[in-house]
Amino acid sequence: MNIIEIHKLSKYYHRSRGIEDITLNVPQGSIFGFIGPNGAGKSTTIRILLNLIFPTSGSAKIFGMDVVKDSKKIRSRIGYIPSDANMYDRMTVDEFLKFGAAFYGVGNNNPRMQYLLELFDLDPMRKIHELSMGNKKKVSIIQALVHRPELLILDEPTSGLDPLIQSRFFALLLEENLNGTTIFFSSHVLSEVQTLCKTVAIIKDGKIINVENIASMRDKQLKKVRIVSDKEITIQDLGIDGIGPVESGMGKTLLFFFSGDINALIGSLTSQQIENLSIEEPPLEEIFLHYYK
Repeated sequence: MNIIEIHKLSKYYHRSRGIEDITLNVPQGSIFGFIGPNGAGKSTTIRILLNLIFPTSGSAKIFGMDVVKDSKKIRSRIGYIPSDANMYDRMTVDEFLKFGAAFYGVGNNNPRMQYLLELFDLDPMRKIHELSMGNKKKVSIIQALVHRPELLILDEPTSGLDPLIQSRFFALLLEENLNGTTIFFSSHVLSEVQTLCKTVAIIKDGKIINVENIASMRDKQLKKVRIVSDKEITIQDLGIDGIGPVESGMGKTLLFFFSGDINALIGSLTSQQIENLSIEEPPLEEIFLHYYK
């Protein structure tokens, strides 16, 4: 069963593109990554899912319900952590959290809220306007989790958090997922996605360019090759398939990614005056970056 179903979804702001013809399914019980550089369309997609903006065309469903027609029913079952925390500054943390929890029917003396306050080392008596950006993000996290949502939508959720709190947050997300919460994790920080997610959708310029299983991405026989010659050498001089993308393709040094036959590559070098050759497995972050180039 899919918790989120997006079909040919597009959003235009007058003549500017937001997202274009996105189709995507998020399975129940998954931690699903949604990655792309800033401006790729991640937040636009999320705002449509939350019914904060309307799509130009296409459709989206959560729990099998239309995100526009059934938004009230959907919101009672989800939690949302925005990239920017906007709150009522004159409230205390305690007042703000209880105000938000009331919309979900969560009582004032909720042990879940107290547990989360202690986990994130947050003083409930502090005024919101006194908090740093990181502490405001903690408030957003608690607000999103206090009612034990079935679906958690995260939009760049770690901005402002220090490494220790990030570690606690990731551990909490894994715990929530084990308890049945589906997590839609949007980020441009590739290491975060790699740590948490099994599957990722990669968005670029408003379009989904691939949906990949992270384990299969690791298993692909992609190598990073660096060749240093005693004279100028080009990719064309090698004359073999499987080369690309190329990071440096002229001069005396070639640096490129290779998915072909290593023996064919070495054979193509026998006619060249090679001073140095290195072949290594690239880190997952570099594999992701291929999709952006």
